[in-house]
Amino acid sequence: MDSQIKKGLIDVCVLAVLSVNESYGYKIIKDVSDLVEVSESTLYPVLKRLQSNEQVTTFDVAHNGRLRKYYRITSKGIVRLLEAKEELNSVNLIINFINQVTNNTIRSLKWKKKNLWFI
Repeated sequence: MDSQIKKGLIDVCVLAVLSVNESYGYKIIKDVSDLVEVSESTLYPVLKRLQSNEQVTTFDVAHNGRLRKYYRITSKGIVRLLEAKEELNSVNLIINFINQVTNNTIRSLKWKKKNLWFI
């Protein structure tokens, strides 16, 4: 997958996770990594960018004697998530079109191969 597309999708996935519940880095990685490969070295720059864009805020919570940084989506983050959903719906229409055209082409080629084997 193109790295720029992946970068944008990770941002949106993080915002989606945070729209459900505030969370911390390791848990966000677990929640997102089933869909998009993400590591700490990928996630934390994303979180920093989202924070600098005022799409998330942070707060600390004591956990086992240490402070754990939690992330919370902001109203700007919700707006960005909704915009991204609209954009992805448009992309989904394009993907469906490509799949439909190529499936028809593949079926046609299989039919030709099957019925025109002597050529």
